Amino acid sequence: MTNYKTAIVTGAGTGIGKAVATALLRSGWNTVFCGRRKPVLNKAIADAGSTQAKALAVACDISKADQVDEMFETVAAAFGRVDLLFNNAGTSYKSTLIDEIPVEVWNEVVGVNLTGSFLCARAAFGAMRRQQPMGGRIINNGSVSAYAPRPGSVPYTATKHAITGLTKTLALDGRPYDIACGQIDIGNALTDMAQAMTVGVPQANGSIAAEAVMDAQQVANAVVHMASLPLDANVLFMTVMATKMPYVGRG
Repeated sequence: MTNYKTAIVTGAGTGIGKAVATALLRSGWNTVFCGRRKPVLNKAIADAGSTQAKALAVACDISKADQVDEMFETVAAAFGRVDLLFNNAGTSYKSTLIDEIPVEVWNEVVGVNLTGSFLCARAAFGAMRRQQPMGGRIINNGSVSAYAPRPGSVPYTATKHAITGLTKTLALDGRPYDIACGQIDIGNALTDMAQAMTVGVPQANGSIAAEAVMDAQQVANAVVHMASLPLDANVLFMTVMATKMPYVGRG
């Protein structure tokens, strides 16, 4: 047990999740690195280097309710409370028209992006409502696709629009319990998942074009800022994007 605040980051083994979890840890948050692959999580923690705050790797498939509940029990035993959840874990699928998307792909994307976010938010909300002192913050990873879809992205875009509804409702329902909820919408952060952006991806006009990208560290900095606010202040929505990427009109 320490006096540090405790954060949980899903999808923390790689990409944006790793960058955010590392930044929180280095900023003094006890940080739970959550993901499906324990060795990848352990490496992410090792890469973060020596810190005064504590890091904990917890393997969890967030689309499974029993695993999510078990993870939160593990965090409660280790740190006593949950002050921050960054609902980050997500998956996508190649650009495909709806009639060629396998149903199992739809179920997988919904299971991770939407159901997983619901399950983690559900557990975090319950913990934050009952702990003393009461309260905490939930930050959902939306996307520019929560506002403007890419071509051929029905499963991903549908889930990201749904995340916006989750964010708004949690922001409302959390008020009596000092639970703040916000959303960060990220555009073209350079991770392994976004590597294709630098080569060429489908555009709204039917062409294939490379797009501008930004360093994922800028996302981490933004999340740390959102997390650092007192609970009587909230960034409800923030868009952090590569300045020159297609967004407005996707042109």
